[in-house]
Amino acid sequence: METSTWTPFAAAWLTILALFLFSKFHRRKKLNLPPGPKPWPIIGNLNLIGPLPHRSVHELSQKYGPIMHLRFGSFPVVVGSSVEMAKIFLKTMDVTFASRPKTAPGKYITYNYSNITWSPYGPYNRQARKICLMELFNAKRLESYEYIRTEEMNSLLNELFKSAGKPILLKGYISTVSLNVICRMVLGKKYSDQSEISPEEFNKMMDELFLLSGIFNIGDSIPYIDFLDLQGYVKRMKIVSKKFDGFLESVLNEHNARRKATENYTSKDMVDVLLELAEDPNLEVKLERHGVKAFTLDMLAGGTESSSVTVEWAISELLKKPEIFKKATEELDRVIGKDRRVQEKDIPNLPYIKNIVKETMRLHPVVPMLVPRLAREDCKVAGYDIQKETRVLVNVWAIGRDPKIWEDPNEFCPERFDRNNIDVKGQHFELLPFGSGRRMCPGYSLGLKVIESSVANLLHGFNWRLPENMSPEDLNMEEIFGLTTPRKFPLAAVVEPRLPLDLYTL
Repeated sequence: METSTWTPFAAAWLTILALFLFSKFHRRKKLNLPPGPKPWPIIGNLNLIGPLPHRSVHELSQKYGPIMHLRFGSFPVVVGSSVEMAKIFLKTMDVTFASRPKTAPGKYITYNYSNITWSPYGPYNRQARKICLMELFNAKRLESYEYIRTEEMNSLLNELFKSAGKPILLKGYISTVSLNVICRMVLGKKYSDQSEISPEEFNKMMDELFLLSGIFNIGDSIPYIDFLDLQGYVKRMKIVSKKFDGFLESVLNEHNARRKATENYTSKDMVDVLLELAEDPNLEVKLERHGVKAFTLDMLAGGTESSSVTVEWAISELLKKPEIFKKATEELDRVIGKDRRVQEKDIPNLPYIKNIVKETMRLHPVVPMLVPRLAREDCKVAGYDIQKETRVLVNVWAIGRDPKIWEDPNEFCPERFDRNNIDVKGQHFELLPFGSGRRMCPGYSLGLKVIESSVANLLHGFNWRLPENMSPEDLNMEEIFGLTTPRKFPLAAVVEPRLPLDLYTL
């Protein structure tokens, strides 16, 4: 009796389940996905991605168009490679694509997605961005730290002066000044003042952090083999994360001790501000200790690599084009003269220097495909179906070399910006080195100040040439891929002073 009673119910449930699965499969078959290469089982299209993913994706987009559908292992990926697509993903439908995918770097390096860059879109991320814009990177605070940037720039010029006449590796000098600036602003003192970690070790940690933050980890694309850590990246992430955590713990302990020991203590740096906010009961989402550490690491990393990479690429391009170098120094001599150094307030009066920086960012965007976004819901873009949880990449490297936008796109030509009003503030989608919309880099204004001031002072203070027996044609311009794209081989150059000697020892 029991069997005969339950049989109709079981049959009905099986029928409903079959209809559900059939309708789901039928709907999936009917999806109008963007064009793209046919994926292989398990790996999807990962076999088509080379060591420079932005270039691989660009080559594919030449065949499949400005919006393209790929599969990276188990996950659908949509790539936008045109101004129109960038505008849709980053502005028109910004909220729809405002979240981040779950990846190993976000989990292991940023305290389980607790920083500004990798946190998913929601109350925590909105609050983090508000803290950055209103508290950490507002115009008044950045202006108050101008003396730090000036002192560190003076120190850089002095060190270069001491090395005049012999080949130097520029990256080490630029990285040091960038790191010193951001550490003094964020931590209240130079990283080298932290006795627990040597300067050399700290630089290695930073390099490892950026490499691991941008690599293609197989486990992020094929989750069921993630535990194998086939490439060893997760192990390395855990190691570097532990090192940074020890460093950040000592920073927070030192700041807390100083705050407790001083009555009516006033904030001196950005960590002080974050610790004050962590005690604010009115925050929508409580800022925990790990959140303070995640924000701090985010600022340290973002404030160093972007500026040093861009400045090194700028000098590299100028060494290949001596006529541009000459035009830049003529502007500097006309506006600044040779009796003082360049100050930040001079930059608006140096349009050619600003054009050099913009042209460098066009050809060498620091993050060539921006940080991946994530579709928060099913939607349509340009008539195509985009499913929820689809990962979205905007290839700003490809946009920067699009012949439909740029004449002679592979040529370094700062004069092209004399003919338009394009800037890098996220409103002109032809040039997006800092991104745009809700996930735009909140510290871009600081980064731009450091980059423009560095380029101006390096060109004003020194004549630059390649080492002996090396011509501009011999200069290798290859890059490597991580979260950023620095030169594959650090730039070696020779500097000669072009200002009165007393200006190098201030």
